[in-house]
Amino acid sequence: MELSVIIVNYNVKHFLEQCLHSVLKATKTVSSEIFVVDNNSVDGSNQLVKEKFPQVHLIENKGNVGFSKANNQAIRLAKGKYILLLNPDTVVEEDTFTKIIQFMDEHPDAGGLGVKMIDGKGNFLPESKRGLPTPWVAFCKMFGLSKLFPKSKKFGKYHLSYLNENETHQVEVLAGAFMLLRKETLEKVGLLDETFFMYGEDIDLSYRITQGGYKNYYFPETTIIHYKGESTKKGSLNYVKVFYKAMIIFAQKHFSGGKANAFSLLLNLAIWFRALLSVLHRIIDRIFLPVLDAIFIFIGFLLLTPLWENIRYEPGYYPPDFLHWVVPVYILFWLAAIFSSGGYKKPVNLLHVARGILWGTIAILLVYSLVDEEYRFSRALILLGSVWAALLLIIYRLVFHKMKWKAFGPDIKRSKKIAIAGHPAEAARVREILQQTRIKSEFAGFISIDETDRGEQYIGSLNQLNEIVRINRIDEIIFCAENISSAEIIRAMLELTSLDIDFKIAPPESISIIGSNSIHTAGDLYVVHINAISKPANRRRKRLFDFSTALTFLMLSPFLVWLFNKKGRFLKNAWQVVIGKKSWVGYAQSTENHPELPAIKTGILSPADMFDNSSSEPKRNHRLNVLYARNYSVLTDAEILLKGWKYLGK
Repeated sequence: MELSVIIVNYNVKHFLEQCLHSVLKATKTVSSEIFVVDNNSVDGSNQLVKEKFPQVHLIENKGNVGFSKANNQAIRLAKGKYILLLNPDTVVEEDTFTKIIQFMDEHPDAGGLGVKMIDGKGNFLPESKRGLPTPWVAFCKMFGLSKLFPKSKKFGKYHLSYLNENETHQVEVLAGAFMLLRKETLEKVGLLDETFFMYGEDIDLSYRITQGGYKNYYFPETTIIHYKGESTKKGSLNYVKVFYKAMIIFAQKHFSGGKANAFSLLLNLAIWFRALLSVLHRIIDRIFLPVLDAIFIFIGFLLLTPLWENIRYEPGYYPPDFLHWVVPVYILFWLAAIFSSGGYKKPVNLLHVARGILWGTIAILLVYSLVDEEYRFSRALILLGSVWAALLLIIYRLVFHKMKWKAFGPDIKRSKKIAIAGHPAEAARVREILQQTRIKSEFAGFISIDETDRGEQYIGSLNQLNEIVRINRIDEIIFCAENISSAEIIRAMLELTSLDIDFKIAPPESISIIGSNSIHTAGDLYVVHINAISKPANRRRKRLFDFSTALTFLMLSPFLVWLFNKKGRFLKNAWQVVIGKKSWVGYAQSTENHPELPAIKTGILSPADMFDNSSSEPKRNHRLNVLYARNYSVLTDAEILLKGWKYLGK
């Protein structure tokens, strides 16, 4: 056997599904086996693998044993000449495995190999090639010298940024997201060091490979998508601590005493430095907008007060204490009201800001009416100040939004203009999924793959992507993985990297659409919203609704029974619902047997009772049953009960 693919998964079911689809396509020309090691996920990953990918060897851990240990579990079982460690948030090309194996066969000195990686927007990921993090290299990375001088061999060693990303190079460190290893190399240098729970294990193994007399190569002749979705967000302080502590373990393991101590000291200083920056960032992030609001409101009173004095009174009418003490109190009222209204939540909602100004003004006027006359300066200035605050605070937020300062810009929800690339049947299926999600979108049209794709809704073909995006002002393209190869998708993404658009991939036979930069970026995963009736909370709500309404009906039965011809039947139905033998609403009768629907109690009524001639359309009844089971709501039960009340005595 040539290749053993090992994927360690932890709670990224939808990305794992897409990854496995691409891996299965890539293994068609290579004798291979696939392992998924699941670290006790709770998102249904194991069930997905069992149902959709029965050919995959699934290892189900009872806890999160970490990246290294999970990989080692599968490596010990692997039979391939080469071992590929692959992240679940990746997509490989159809010929990726063929190319990398051919390269390794032609280079017997190669112990490990990494490939060119791009993110979900088609941008090159610099971690595709890395140097050994010596104290100097780590210093340059942590203090930004590598970013300032990326082409310098002295400062740019962390990501080897001075090397051409489109040429093959010998490198020191491989990325754990895609790490091809020669089995005999692992037998010589050892498996992944399980001391590393997360991060650092790829650096350690890469170093041991070179120490064992082998070479590591960066191979850009094939490209993969990597969404960069670790369990710890890279921008977080927790990530910094975990990663740097992994580096300390590496230094203590491989560097000599003095060098290791210097490296450890440097990394600990970096952790504290980043912690300080993180705390300062949080403080500034929270107070920036309120402080700016306070400044703008105060400037307003500085301008309005003398203007109102000239119009209504005379210059100097208001004492200095008004601006020094009273106006700041007004500002505090407005800021507190905006905060209470949710105006400082991000992204900012302009309605909440306006509501906060209104509440603050009412509160100020109420207090104004209660204080002594010596502290009552001017209702007119309060009202003028509130108008100034409302207008200026909203206007400058709009300006920030135009300047694309997302942290302070308002929550202006604009529909995304989306095009779908695929054959008619699959493209229509994906469009239906999109319509069932909560994403606000505008459908621009379909993009054809070949000449067989015809129809009014097709706006162009794959080889016209640039023109399609520019002319139709497309914000996002969704590729149907059922119809388009991973290689074509990656090629299209690379072609359009200069344009500010998003990409997503719809796996075949899936209810998810995946894409953009990271698992952690909002809006990168579209999933059909399912509020299944089988959820424990929904079962409790349904039972509570049944019990309370049936008990109420029984209590009012001396009056209600006269509404029904079969009075005894009505009373019996209500009693059976009270004791839990039946439910007010169950499934409608259907000629089709669909065991995938969750089991619920027999109903007196059904979703079909909202319509007439319900029994004559079994196919429609099944669709109603599916919709009812998938998107349950007590309000739906109430609506069915109200519309079908005449059938309660049937």
